[in-house]
Amino acid sequence: MEIVCIDKQTFEELRVRFCKLEEKVGRLCRPEEDFGLKNWLDNQDVCEILRISKKTLQVYRDKGILPFSRIKHKIFFKPEDVQKLLESNYHHLKREL
Repeated sequence: MEIVCIDKQTFEELRVRFCKLEEKVGRLCRPEEDFGLKNWLDNQDVCEILRISKKTLQVYRDKGILPFSRIKHKIFFKPEDVQKLLESNYHHLKREL
């Protein structure tokens, strides 16, 4: 094994650079910190979740039933908007006495 001696100032500079590199790599590898962008759903996802056709989904968009975002020809939906739609149309069972 080879031992290399360096002065304290050089060691501290290397340590600071290594910490900065570690932060950058950590930011690149952290999928949960995507500012919510990976959570957006596309047409196919929403159709599968709601078990509806693409045409029905288009009607929901046209009538303002389900909010969406469009980038060029691609349409995206927030999962919480899909959840709200489901919850707003939830019907409780009526108990028979």
